[in-house]
Amino acid sequence: MSNKNSFWNVLFTLFLIAGFLIVGIYVYFRYVEGRNMDQIKDKIEDFVIETDSLIQDVDKNDPSRKVTRLENYLPKSENDIIVEHNFFTLSYSEKDEQAKWVAFELTKDKVNSFIAERTNDFREDPKVPKGSAALKDYRGSGYDRGHLCAAGDMTFSRTAMSESFYMSNMSPQSKSFNRGVWKELEQQVRDWARANKHIYVITGPVLRKRENKKIGVNRVTVPHAYYKVILDLTEPDQKGIAFMIPNEKQTQRLEMFEMSIDQLEKITNIDFFPALPDALEHELESNYDPMRWIYDEERFQQRLSVWNYE
Repeated sequence: MSNKNSFWNVLFTLFLIAGFLIVGIYVYFRYVEGRNMDQIKDKIEDFVIETDSLIQDVDKNDPSRKVTRLENYLPKSENDIIVEHNFFTLSYSEKDEQAKWVAFELTKDKVNSFIAERTNDFREDPKVPKGSAALKDYRGSGYDRGHLCAAGDMTFSRTAMSESFYMSNMSPQSKSFNRGVWKELEQQVRDWARANKHIYVITGPVLRKRENKKIGVNRVTVPHAYYKVILDLTEPDQKGIAFMIPNEKQTQRLEMFEMSIDQLEKITNIDFFPALPDALEHELESNYDPMRWIYDEERFQQRLSVWNYE
């Protein structure tokens, strides 16, 4: 009984601290800096989301409480240069001038929140130690600045939306790929976040060791393919799946690009979930069941008739 009371006391204290901080943020920006209300709302929204994550970790000694922090599920790859933003983490490849992987969480609440609209404020990432690719690298190249962590996944926060336009989150994608099959997969992943309540997503380019095509002054690598990994740890229906899709227009269904996470690890040389218990990692990564991942047929038809030609 004392443990239960202790938990609620800690929880009550957290909410008190949250209340004082929210008031402090309001007073500071309203009366000290004279910022407008939109900026105040942004900070409050981001703080509330971060507080929710903190509350999940209140009582780590209680095995009945789930600890689901993103850093527990980050990939591991060779020579990782880790860059952390508020709502996604990436590993930057200097020689390719793009991320090797970008990892983030999606929840039903996040994908159903439409607080932020696209900002289109493409800019260099100040957190990349030696500097990220630049806008000029893509100009006249014929390739889209393709999001890895999709802007459509970040509508729950203005900060998240803006950070998704860092050039470290961009990769050269063919127009028909970016606006066609990649768009369909991004939207499908959001559907799975709604259906499964909470998922982990890891996405990135397939970077071959041999020389690929390069664009721009910074010689940004043009990948031949892209991947996405989706992990659902919500019990009792825990599952995982991976996709690898060539960087060109596609007319095949998304199901044709499915594979196990293990298969993708062998291709990319990335260990996607090293922190999982070994038995669970083997179970979720070595197999996948296509019947547990439902696709939107209407969206596929829209890709074939419209998106592939935009």
